[in-house]
Amino acid sequence: MPIGDAPPRGWTSFTSTSTSTSTGTSTTTSTAGTLPAEQVVSDQLPESDTAMWAIVFAGGIGSRFWPLSTPARPKQLLRLVDDRPLISDSVGRLHPLIPVDRILVMTSADIADAIHAVIPDIPLRNMLVEPRPLGTAAALAWGAREVSRRAGPNTVICALHADLAVAFPDSFRHTLRQGASIASREELFVSIGVSASRAEPSFGYIVPGEPLSHDHPLTAGGPALVERFVEKPDLDACTQLVQGGALWHSGICLARANLWLEALREFTPEVGPVLDASDLTDHAAFADAIRSVSMERGLLERIDRLAVVQGDFGWDDVGTWASLKRSRELDDDGNGAIGDVHFVDSSGNVVHAEGSSVVMYGVEGLLVVSLPGITFVTTLEKAAELRGLLDALPGSVRVQRPPVVSET
Repeated sequence: MPIGDAPPRGWTSFTSTSTSTSTGTSTTTSTAGTLPAEQVVSDQLPESDTAMWAIVFAGGIGSRFWPLSTPARPKQLLRLVDDRPLISDSVGRLHPLIPVDRILVMTSADIADAIHAVIPDIPLRNMLVEPRPLGTAAALAWGAREVSRRAGPNTVICALHADLAVAFPDSFRHTLRQGASIASREELFVSIGVSASRAEPSFGYIVPGEPLSHDHPLTAGGPALVERFVEKPDLDACTQLVQGGALWHSGICLARANLWLEALREFTPEVGPVLDASDLTDHAAFADAIRSVSMERGLLERIDRLAVVQGDFGWDDVGTWASLKRSRELDDDGNGAIGDVHFVDSSGNVVHAEGSSVVMYGVEGLLVVSLPGITFVTTLEKAAELRGLLDALPGSVRVQRPPVVSET
């Protein structure tokens, strides 16, 4: 699949209908959740012409999208935001700012072949494959070592997750250029923050402090120092943070390779084996010694040299089924669907149907996933955390099911 800009948002490869009982007509709209209505590009800061590298975290199968996401079809391969797999969107929107030969994809051995099959333009040597998911801090350590070796210790690295929805790629790349400009000249980590519109416990939060330049405050597109970074606080803490003006962490952070490595050595002892190993070819040896921790908890919550640049590019984290109500198109009643789905007197539902029709009548706030061999129904609220459900299911239901309809 060619690498390039993601196509416009939409569900063009599937059909859905929303039927009004008062008129009997079928209607659809293009209201994409909480995304901004138009692309906004700020010109407040200089953009960097630094030859930046990217580290894309693409490990794990994405159990929160069960039963669609399985070991045979991990989350990164799903078409959850538009008609391309998430990993294709993640790599594609970096182009042409970061060409494919400067993108490292961090993934695990069980899904590496499937991941590379949908991003074949990424050189095989840029697929850094862990024996098992080791956490994004360990992946970052390995990737930063590799960038430093190949391109030099002062190379700016953009670390980001593969499951982000971005409506406006041009604005996205513009924000990365602004962040790279700061990261290339300052001894700082530069996080990309976005406006927080609600209390969301599954996100990270950035509490901005003093601006780096009084001529360019945060509200005008300038960078600010970060007073505090909080990863996935509880609901009460989220509410207080949002009311206090905190930003969401977009899952994107930039710094020079040497700064990443120095900070990981100082603040993240969980990944010491990656930093200390002279040879990383013996993956099993260092994997057994690593304690899994995320970049956010293992580093960003612990450092005191963090800055933030605020982006406005239609961001969302594609973390749960409920996120599809924000990142995809909805009908007039707030329903979203993939497949042959019919809504009657229903609102606020998300339906994914493969191979059969689904009719929703007089219901609201439900998630329905209909696949060959299995149908899953719950509320969107309960769908945010499926660990308890998966632990309770027998393995034959949790993992094994007949082949699904092809996505090609």
